[in-house]
Amino acid sequence: MNMPDARPSEFRRPTLSVLVPAFNEADCIASVVREIACVLHGLAQPSEIIVVDDGSTDDTVLRLQALQAEIAELKILRLPRNSGQSAALGAAFQVAQGGIFITLDADGQNDPADVPALVAQLDHCDLCCGYRTRRQDIWSKRIGSRLANAIRNLVLREKIRDTGCTLKAFRAGWARTLPMQFRGLHRFIPALMAMAGARIAEIPVHHRPRTAGESKYTNWGRLRETLWDLWAVRWMQTRHRTIQPELIQWKH
Repeated sequence: MNMPDARPSEFRRPTLSVLVPAFNEADCIASVVREIACVLHGLAQPSEIIVVDDGSTDDTVLRLQALQAEIAELKILRLPRNSGQSAALGAAFQVAQGGIFITLDADGQNDPADVPALVAQLDHCDLCCGYRTRRQDIWSKRIGSRLANAIRNLVLREKIRDTGCTLKAFRAGWARTLPMQFRGLHRFIPALMAMAGARIAEIPVHHRPRTAGESKYTNWGRLRETLWDLWAVRWMQTRHRTIQPELIQWKH
């Protein structure tokens, strides 16, 4: 008969790792982490929350440290300087122990209540991407996002509704396929995983207005970076080859 694991939860290997890149989010990070913890407690699975401070110049780290006594699952990484969301997620991938990774933003606009639905989809796919419905951003950002998704899908020959939505869930092994040391490639996680053979699904997720802090990007600033990255990923697609070697046994 299988006996339940009697070890305290802090000594059990997590099955879920929630990964949150954060840059200058002191005003909202505590409420976001508390929401995540509440959702994870409802799932009743060993879990961890890894917040990567991406070289913040405000009190983000101090707010996180104050939370650790309250939330045992919380772990904090800090990058020595601002290196971008790809680097922050890449750092989290290196230390996360869960079999399933969930990524979401630190600004409170992603709703942690959507996490269980994303995780449930992994019974049928390798990566589940959220796409934001009733997006709570100014009109220029909404239009810019739609245009960017249309161009990205045209160039990469994809049909991803909202690749800019950070809210995603995937099995940890697929993180090895992602070149997160390159700035900006977090926006192309679906394309990069698809090249490696991942099955991809999408579900609608909630989107909330930002109630604290400031947005870290503009349409023009993102466009300039994304165009270079887009052609780089397209180049990868054209050069990519799937290798399936056949094992031939021989006698020594």
